[in-house]
Amino acid sequence: MEKRFKTSLTDPAGFSVTWELVPGRGAREKAQENVLEAAKQAATGGRIHALTITDNPGGNPAMLADYLGKEILQLGIEPLVHFTCKDKNRNQMESELYALDRANIKNLLVMSGDYPVTGFQGRPAPVFDLDPVHTVELITEMNRGLEYPGLKGTIQNRPSDFFAGVAVSPFKATEAEQMIQYFKLTKKIAAGAGFVVTQVGYDARKFHEVLQFMGENGLDIPLVGNIYILPFGAAKLMNANRLPGCVVTDKLVAELDQERNAADKGKKARLLRAARMYAIMKGMGFSGVHIGGHNILHEQVEQIIDEGEALAPNWRDMLRHFDYPQPGGFYYYERDSETGLNAAAPAERQGRPLDAPVGFSYRMSRSFHRLMFEPGKKLYGLMRGISRVVEGSKAESAFHKLEHLAKVALFDCRDCGDCALADVAYICPMSRCPKHQRNGACGGSFNGWCEVYPEKRLCVYVEAYARLKHYGEEADLDDGIVPPCNWDLYQTSSWINFYLGKDHTADRL
Repeated sequence: MEKRFKTSLTDPAGFSVTWELVPGRGAREKAQENVLEAAKQAATGGRIHALTITDNPGGNPAMLADYLGKEILQLGIEPLVHFTCKDKNRNQMESELYALDRANIKNLLVMSGDYPVTGFQGRPAPVFDLDPVHTVELITEMNRGLEYPGLKGTIQNRPSDFFAGVAVSPFKATEAEQMIQYFKLTKKIAAGAGFVVTQVGYDARKFHEVLQFMGENGLDIPLVGNIYILPFGAAKLMNANRLPGCVVTDKLVAELDQERNAADKGKKARLLRAARMYAIMKGMGFSGVHIGGHNILHEQVEQIIDEGEALAPNWRDMLRHFDYPQPGGFYYYERDSETGLNAAAPAERQGRPLDAPVGFSYRMSRSFHRLMFEPGKKLYGLMRGISRVVEGSKAESAFHKLEHLAKVALFDCRDCGDCALADVAYICPMSRCPKHQRNGACGGSFNGWCEVYPEKRLCVYVEAYARLKHYGEEADLDDGIVPPCNWDLYQTSSWINFYLGKDHTADRL
């Protein structure tokens, strides 16, 4: 099949349209039949370039996107399969990619995924073995021809031909959250991402911000804007962060509350809002739009396309309809008073207050790090020598227990043996982050709070950013990709593994 989706994004004269469909739980229930019927209509209509199939949205079980994707492909339209990290370890992810490749399903949207919420006889165990950066690295290696050791030397698979995209949220309220999103985006693109899709939000200045940030930082891949056709009920959930990562302000909720009093319960207003977003995104220079919403019909998607195209030449007139700043919200750029969008100058960040406290424990950790874990320091050489002597001896067990006890008390250590403390400002991403993100935050945080523990626990990367910014080192979070945890090292001494070059720091050191 012709690669219409990839062409629509990479052709300078094109404008891509994807439509998100949610298969739901079950194999032959109405939700799956509705998806296939929508696919037939989209294939016949010819104006939609791909159908996005979600992967266990909201952390609930649903029909696997892969299999529906194959049926959709047979109907004559390309699927864009959500490929998330929450339910599969790295081997299962690789296996699934082989199956997708064999089924000629090439378009993937790689994300962390919503934290698992429901399942058979209770909440399931989350996996998050790889993060999206690692997953894109895996896909990139598969596109080159994945190499791995065999009994008679290196084996290389035939190259795959995936077109993998990633997500970013420009709609974060705090400096720390927003900067971490952009830091992680640069890592995803460095890993090989082919396009970017924004999270759900309704602030035109933020649409412009992510586009401007990518352009100014040489992140030269297509950007797709997310258009969610927003009813009042969904708006209330998003406003309360019940759909993590989606941002709807009090002002917008109030407007939707008024709109639902109309005879059509606000449907015309919702579709017009979506068409205006389409026009703005096309006018600004986005490469396409991703249209979603509950129980949306094919004819409504086509209506949004028609109205959006008609409004696009005058897209600046639409900006006043998307003035929804978050109270005290952070913007990467200064505001342009003439357009209401962003000026060229980045906002001054150094004078802004920290988004989390910096306590004594981090100051102590920095001191010990400089003494013990930086090559060239006296204790580094001493500890390396001790590690060589202790490894494999009767003293290794006691050495490991002493290290682990100290790290449990200070950092809630889970004894993974491939320690990323120094990569995340001495906050453990394996124990403190429910999604085990080693390269930056997921998209689900809200006002600095962790998606899984709102109002109880700050996002670990908000804390890490504050700690590093206190010393003018926040850009360290953008310094290279931290590899996934090597579980060969589980319940072994991370100090010995560090000093003897067994963990992920070996190449860097």
